[in-house]
Amino acid sequence: MLAGRDAERATIAALVDAARTGRGGALVVSGQPGVGKSALLADAVTRADGMTVLCTQGIESESPLAFAALQRLLRPVVADRAPHLPQPQARALRAALGETDDGAGDRFLVFLAALGVLADAGQHRPVLAVVDDAHWLDDASAAALLFVARRLEVERVALLFAARDADVRTFDSGELPRLAVGGIDADAAGQLLSTCSGVPVPPDVRDRLVASTGGSPLALVELAEVLAPEQLSGRVRLPARLPLTGGVERAFLDRYRRLPEPAQTLLLTAAADDSGRARVVQQAATSLGADEEALLAAERSGLLRVRDAAIELRHPLVRSAVYGAATSTERRRTHRALAAVLTGPGEADRRAWHLAASVEEPDEAVVAELDAAAERALGRGGLEAAASAWERAAELSPAGDPQAGRLYAAARAAWLAAQPARARALVDAAAAQADDALLRADVLRLRARIEWNTGSLHSGRRMVLEAAAEVAPHDSQRAREMAMFAVALAAFGAHSASAVDPTALVPPPGPDAPLRARCFSDLLYGLDAAVRGSWEAATPLLQEAFVLAEDLAEEDLDLLPNLGIAALHLGDDALTRRYHEQLLTRARSTGAVLMILYSLTRLGFAELTTGRWTAARAAAAEALPMAEQSGQRGLAALPTAWLALLAALRGDDTVEQHLTDAEQICTDHPLGILAEVVPDVLRWARGVRDAADAGAALHQLEQIRHPVTRRLAAVDRIEAAVRAARPETAHAWVEELARFAEATGSPWAQAVVEHGRGLLSEGPEAERHFEQALAAHARTGRRPDRARTQLAYGAFLRRCRRRVDARAHLRDALETFEDLGARPWADRARQELRASGETARRRDASTVVDLTPQELQVARLVRRGLPNRDVAAQLYVSPRTVDFHLRNVFAKLGVSSRTELAAHPLD
Repeated sequence: MLAGRDAERATIAALVDAARTGRGGALVVSGQPGVGKSALLADAVTRADGMTVLCTQGIESESPLAFAALQRLLRPVVADRAPHLPQPQARALRAALGETDDGAGDRFLVFLAALGVLADAGQHRPVLAVVDDAHWLDDASAAALLFVARRLEVERVALLFAARDADVRTFDSGELPRLAVGGIDADAAGQLLSTCSGVPVPPDVRDRLVASTGGSPLALVELAEVLAPEQLSGRVRLPARLPLTGGVERAFLDRYRRLPEPAQTLLLTAAADDSGRARVVQQAATSLGADEEALLAAERSGLLRVRDAAIELRHPLVRSAVYGAATSTERRRTHRALAAVLTGPGEADRRAWHLAASVEEPDEAVVAELDAAAERALGRGGLEAAASAWERAAELSPAGDPQAGRLYAAARAAWLAAQPARARALVDAAAAQADDALLRADVLRLRARIEWNTGSLHSGRRMVLEAAAEVAPHDSQRAREMAMFAVALAAFGAHSASAVDPTALVPPPGPDAPLRARCFSDLLYGLDAAVRGSWEAATPLLQEAFVLAEDLAEEDLDLLPNLGIAALHLGDDALTRRYHEQLLTRARSTGAVLMILYSLTRLGFAELTTGRWTAARAAAAEALPMAEQSGQRGLAALPTAWLALLAALRGDDTVEQHLTDAEQICTDHPLGILAEVVPDVLRWARGVRDAADAGAALHQLEQIRHPVTRRLAAVDRIEAAVRAARPETAHAWVEELARFAEATGSPWAQAVVEHGRGLLSEGPEAERHFEQALAAHARTGRRPDRARTQLAYGAFLRRCRRRVDARAHLRDALETFEDLGARPWADRARQELRASGETARRRDASTVVDLTPQELQVARLVRRGLPNRDVAAQLYVSPRTVDFHLRNVFAKLGVSSRTELAAHPLD
């Protein structure tokens, strides 16, 4: 029964009722063990009239099995709904659920398929999906269900989780709504005690029991069963030490120990089992000497029940109490018995883990099973499960390279799954065991990568340099790649005390060497020249690397990020976007959360410069929760900084909050490779925010240190220096950029140089520079910079009393600023236009700016002719959600058809 839970029941009922009307949502019910979370979920199920109810739960022993809990949740509906999914999603889901082994490891397709199955089921009847013991979910199921929970917008689906507070494992639900459940009050406790015991319980007895249990309903129920009626009614004094002093588990354990030994064996088998199938438990228990009478005794104890061919323990605490009380020998014997009955092809992963739990010493056969389980998990996109399997396999492997190799594989999977702390521990352990030179090089490279991304940039460079020097006599290509990484880190400001010269470790490859070796070599020497500021040498080498990369595999996760770095340093916006979009596509297909986060945040460089500000905001908005949930909050610094800069450029009042959040992250967390870039972006944002005060703006902008951000912010920096009456500073910055422009041939750099020279000149000379700037802008895609030049040129012409000539440039600038939603700059252009004698009618800010990030993404894909289902597949939402956003797009843009939308400018 539920006593004293009216408020909690009302909150859950509101979630369920909203789902009935097409306003899907999720709720996490949290609290201590025994507080009544499961009872609230069960109550919701009984009240879900007319709904499809789907249930699953986390099981501690099942946590290493990828998508195990998701499989149980979807089992009743997947057969009917999966055929309605796009084929790639259906294939990925079948592979994830173990129905086929031809999956490509596309983790996000699995997530989207789960959303699609639930959304499609909701089209026919509203769905209540209930997930108990969420803290014990396997990582892949947890990730999938959280993915679904965050996308329940217009679906007829309610997703209800229950999770323990402060347990060994936690359910990191991020921003999902939470319902904290505490103990019940005295009146409800008295009602519960009286109902369960059959005797009236006086207030003084009730109050002592509430005080001793914290109002835990489960503990009160147990006390009602173990205390004598005379004690509960107050006729006999309560014992000084209540039976639950040692916790609720003690009561379950006492009941367990009073059972016959065969029944104890059966209960231990059920506690160790992770399938929940009665047949599996009974067969394993029978092999251990537990007969049919043992099952009857266990059921009579109330600790276990059999329903619909499934075995259910009364409470998760029964499992932990029984399993925790068993000896290690008993546990191993039980797991061995369970492994022996799990012989089906779909049971291979469960069998592997039971075998792993049945041995303590190295065992080649068990290790082989775990290796295969890890590979299967990797193929399904279960990176966390793969890491767990390889970690356990390493524990059962001989010391040395066999153990190191599996620890390295585990570390690599954990790193890609955005578990950097776990990856660091695993790779450190691998480094201590690795003797083989090539394996050791790979281990140390991963260790350095983790360090330069989440720790110290300088230490990361030292580590990778030393590893490169160590492997150079054994493998020149590995050494070359790591040397290139070290140079790329130097390009982001890294320095170290290592005396190793990365360019002298191995000779350059010959003209007949493999393309990949030549590409890495060009990147190595090109980036080294860029670090030294020798753009004459750097440019042809980097451009040759780009040419060579055309014939290399797009999924090379070592090469692509560094091609993106080279393009960024060279200022090639198109290639910067292209390489990072390729990375993003690859990362999404493999579920590599950290690489998704990397790609989204680096895309901001190209999106910002080319005026794709709404796309930049969408990428940052997607990256931010990923960073927050990765366990390394420092990874949230760059997306937060982008949001601050975009808010400053648009004059949004959110800029201060974004700046505060980003500054706090920088203070509290290491930024790794972004240690210089993020503070620079924040200085840029503050400079833009303070643009009305030239001195304050210049104070911020002249502190920008990194060459890339100095060039990105060049227009703001030069204009601030001119307006602050610091022409010598502006001139120095212009000439610095001019050397870069001349060496690289970059049209956008040439345009900004001419813009700066125009600001610093007078009369016909200024006009000539502005005209040359506009000619160079015509060869670039940097719309914001072009509009700034048009504004500056128009203002110059107006001051020269050439008002008619000024108006054309000012109109073009105003139109661009309004399309971008750059209100401060639009106001300046409008003011200049008025001063030229033309009153510009204030038009509404571009309706495109009013689109949410997701609406903009929907609109862009629909304009390409994609049907809703394909749009949903690309955006990881359901078709119903796409339809909802598309209706909003039509309303906001004032269009009524896809044809009209295709003709509407979005950039």
